[in-house]
Amino acid sequence: MLVDGKWTEDWQPVQKADEKGRFVRQVSSFRNWITPDGSAGPTGEGGFEAEAGRYRLYVALICPWASRTLIARKLKVLEDLIPVTVVHPVLSDQGWQFGGYPGAEEDPLFGATYMHELYTRADPHFTGRATVPVLWDMKRGVMVNNESADILRMFDTAFERLVPSDLRLYPDDLAEEIEALNPVIYDRLNNGVYKAGFASTQEAYDEAVAGVFETLDMLEARLTGDYLFGDRLTETDIRTFVTLIRFDAAYHGLFKTNLRQIADYPRLSAYMARILNLPGVRETVNLDHITRGYYSIKALNPARIQPVGPAHIDRLLKQTQ
Repeated sequence: MLVDGKWTEDWQPVQKADEKGRFVRQVSSFRNWITPDGSAGPTGEGGFEAEAGRYRLYVALICPWASRTLIARKLKVLEDLIPVTVVHPVLSDQGWQFGGYPGAEEDPLFGATYMHELYTRADPHFTGRATVPVLWDMKRGVMVNNESADILRMFDTAFERLVPSDLRLYPDDLAEEIEALNPVIYDRLNNGVYKAGFASTQEAYDEAVAGVFETLDMLEARLTGDYLFGDRLTETDIRTFVTLIRFDAAYHGLFKTNLRQIADYPRLSAYMARILNLPGVRETVNLDHITRGYYSIKALNPARIQPVGPAHIDRLLKQTQ
């Protein structure tokens, strides 16, 4: 963790918990927005105009939050505009690191060893955890944003002038419904699995697990069409998918959310496969990085033994589109 720009202690999965032992996630600190004309977005300051080759996205393939942005980049066909750097799947004692693993890359901009070095470049007095995703402005040499929800929405509209698209992940006519469902999925499922896995009391764990499976049951019942809002793919589907694809491989065992698997939900299983088969999405999912990364968390798996399965997820990922 960084304190006033200096690394002070080894990385730990839980930096903060509330009075009942509930895991508390760090709030993202960099909240500027890329916009078509460089005007200010909903948060932060202006000056970040959509331009080809100006911005770089840093991600970890283990990370569901980072994977949201990778999927949006694929679906909106932004690969030629926004290059990506993938970090090592295992969190080192100094957090995310570059290179040293198949599919992981060296930092092409500064030759940094750890992600936290980019954070101190962005803010020499930064205090907090160096998280991914990171959207970096290579023209100005500053961090634009490290909040996946923001980046997901930027990719939906900011580059429309450069790469027109008929797909709208946050359509105006569904905005109110999306804003109602997103927080439920985030709190009880996306973050709910972490609240279960990193709970420090039985009460906190029981509460989190109940929320996870109540939400999965709700989503299973809701899925009467192809997607959560009928036949239209939205950002809510992306936010849901990134947890579903990791669930049986990591959360079910390591995080003790083991009441049921996604394989036990017929509609959710078909829905997960449907999204996986969208153009480019399969390329954002790396089962080796996911299991290697999660099962390297010493607090939860001291021996760091990486599981060989699950076989049904491996088969799903190897199927041809």
